[in-house]
Amino acid sequence: MTDKSSEEQLLEFLYACPVGLIECDAAGDIGMMNPYAMQHLLPLAGPRDAGNLFAAMERHAPELRSIVAAHVPATGRICDGHRIFVDLGPGRKAGAPKVLACTLVKLGVDRLMVTLTDISQQVVQEERLRQADAWFATLLDGINDYAALTIETDGRIASVDPCFTRQTGHDHAAVIGRDLADILTADTAGGDLRLDEQLEIAGRDGWHLQEGWQTRADGGRYWCQRLVVARSEGDDPAPSGFSVVLRDVPRHETAAADLRRLLTCDHLTGAANRRHFAQTMEREQAHWQELRQSLSLIVLDLDHFKAVNDAHGHPVGDMLLRQVAETCTALLPPRGIFARLGGEEFGALLPRHDHAQAIALAEQMREGIAALEITTPRGPLNATASLGWATLDEAGGSIDALIALADKRLYAAKHAGRNQVYQPEARAA
Repeated sequence: MTDKSSEEQLLEFLYACPVGLIECDAAGDIGMMNPYAMQHLLPLAGPRDAGNLFAAMERHAPELRSIVAAHVPATGRICDGHRIFVDLGPGRKAGAPKVLACTLVKLGVDRLMVTLTDISQQVVQEERLRQADAWFATLLDGINDYAALTIETDGRIASVDPCFTRQTGHDHAAVIGRDLADILTADTAGGDLRLDEQLEIAGRDGWHLQEGWQTRADGGRYWCQRLVVARSEGDDPAPSGFSVVLRDVPRHETAAADLRRLLTCDHLTGAANRRHFAQTMEREQAHWQELRQSLSLIVLDLDHFKAVNDAHGHPVGDMLLRQVAETCTALLPPRGIFARLGGEEFGALLPRHDHAQAIALAEQMREGIAALEITTPRGPLNATASLGWATLDEAGGSIDALIALADKRLYAAKHAGRNQVYQPEARAA
């Protein structure tokens, strides 16, 4: 028996390696991929080309292409541990998201080595440590006020101290028996969890800490840390109730803004990212269920965008994407959110907009995109977009049905000639 060749040993190592390894060229075309990388990449690719790294990641990490393109040296580390949130469906439960860490290394002018590692549990632990650090740091930084109360498992207030009145402006005696969520509303537009979501996490993990804007009875706002701790009786692991501590603390404006921008914005365009967009859709769906106010979704796709990249290069394509995001974001109504959903596809969520208002705004977006002109070495570049829309009412309250209906109408607009908004009268066509 002869010893195994170095090639055989390398193949065995690649097969057994607990880290995803991918070798590809600068355009993203994959030459080699081990089973661990395949396990993560194939589900992400969906119907897209799993043989190309950038195409496979387009829905979840469209920024990878621009990160690679921005690296000028012929060799070297491009990024280290870039985080990709891949558990982004609208049905995602309040819990640990799946997160991949992506490291890109340029081995040559046209050769990249990529590693993918599942760091979901690490991210959970980091968040818990960050929360604990934020809580104890304010012991040194100063606390303006704090209030303590207990609530039942359904959120109703069982007891509360007089400090609650001083901090929030609500009479502590008058709130007994009321739902805490009805009295204290979180800044869900900024990504904060609702009270029921906090209770779910606290019941599972023992506690949950959240920072965000809190509104007082007189309409004023203050920066509040809300700690929810599960209480149990005897050997029963199920919580019998919760203790809640509210602390009025100084806000570190710059750090908080930077962190929120990092977690909610698309790397390339500055629009909201898919993860933040999905979370916002869930919250607005809950508002719709409670209030039955109109909620509309617009989806748009740039026409022939691949031809733009092929003819002018990805830097020009990236410039176009940024200008589209800026143009459409400027048209948003209050509480509206504009996001890059992947590649050249964008979405706008419009609370309190019915179908007529959604169509009108979609037309404004179409006109704004058509008016864009980018100067390139090959001459002026213009672009058009096709747009579809849907309302949560006609989707029966289902986020999945809302997205599917808007997508269906988007492709109907494309098949009808592109550079247009789907119109209701075209439904029978």
